[in-house]
Amino acid sequence: MAAEGSLDRPTWDQLIRFLTEHSPQGADTPCFAYYNPITVRNFELSHVRSGRLGDARALFDNPDILYTPSNLWAEDRSWVVYTDFDLWGTKISGPRPLVEALLADPEIEAVRLSWAG
Repeated sequence: MAAEGSLDRPTWDQLIRFLTEHSPQGADTPCFAYYNPITVRNFELSHVRSGRLGDARALFDNPDILYTPSNLWAEDRSWVVYTDFDLWGTKISGPRPLVEALLADPEIEAVRLSWAG
């Protein structure tokens, strides 16, 4: 079971698969992961990690952090994932094919947010 404000394991793995399939460099896409200091309970250290998208599944297995990253984004900023403790869901911005694939997947609950206020 995932902590509040975090994705569960199956959803995390599925999301990484979608991001990998829709990133020009696939698993080799350079990306960054940011952890909110509140979730890691440490305000003194930087909580940004960098690496390959293909290695992002391992972020779920960090024994020192009970949450998935608050933000995950491609170095080229082609997509971004935003999850927050107070958020009712995870937001993903990216190219249309990525968004359409997420909306069409029967295992992921996804909705398109309206820009109208």
